[in-house]
This record gives sequence, structure tokens and C-alpha cells, in this order.
Amino acid sequence: MSQLNQVYVLGNLTRDPETKYTNEGVAICEMGLAVNRKWSDRDGNEAEAVDFFNITAWNSLAENCASTLKKGDRVFLNGHLNLRSWENKEGRKYNIINITADVVAVSLEFNQVKVLNKESGDFRKKGPGKGKADAIPGKAS
Repeated sequence: MSQLNQVYVLGNLTRDPETKYTNEGVAICEMGLAVNRKWSDRDGNEAEAVDFFNITAWNSLAENCASTLKKGDRVFLNGHLNLRSWENKEGRKYNIINITADVVAVSLEFNQVKVLNKESGDFRKKGPGKGKADAIPGKAS
């Protein structure tokens, strides 16, 4: 029997990404994500709710998220669910479901971005006559 553990989420970061490092030097980035849901009930009244998720990214994805994302950014991510369980000193058990990000992408619905070429350290210039639009974070063209 096949098993599947994949999550796709589109939402806004609730806080700036925080980076930590393991004892072995592996980067871990933790972020919060809010996802708004809207629907109409059977009487036609609109309803709205917000779901909050804890997101963890690892390695170079963690470092890239921490260096480029900020609170309020709209992101699309693909990842998988993890259940973390532990017991406190009094013997009380706790469970938290976390999303581990495999891919994180900035949504261009409300954001504009510049792409950094990791190889050269130069921004790829995108402008009229080059077939692409120049994008600056947080600024409309």
C-alpha cells in the first residue's frame, strides 16, 4: 500500500523567519504561516477563518528563507507533515503537528522580487527589451 504525506499551502508569514543551527552546523529556519479561508454557509452568509501553521525549513532552504523572507510575505510552500510528541516533567504528553518545507516560493500576487544568481552574486537584470520585467521587493512598477 502506497503512502502519501504532501501538503501545499498558500499564506502569509506571521513573523520574521528565525534561524538556528544544530551542533553539526545544519541550518534550521522556523516560520509561522497564516492561511485565510472564506466560505458561504447554507443561508448565504459569508464566513471567514484563519488557520496558523508552524513551518520548518532545513539546510540551504532554511538559509535562503531567513535571508530573503519577512513577516507579511505571501508564500506558497510544498512540504510534509511531522508529528512531534514529548512528555513534560509532570508526565503530561504533548503533540504538535508541524509542516517541514521542501519548497518555498514567494507568491507574486502581492509581492515583487529580484532573483539573485547564486553563482555570480549578481542580480539578473530584467527589464523592457530583455523579455522580462524588473522586480523590486515591496515596490510596484
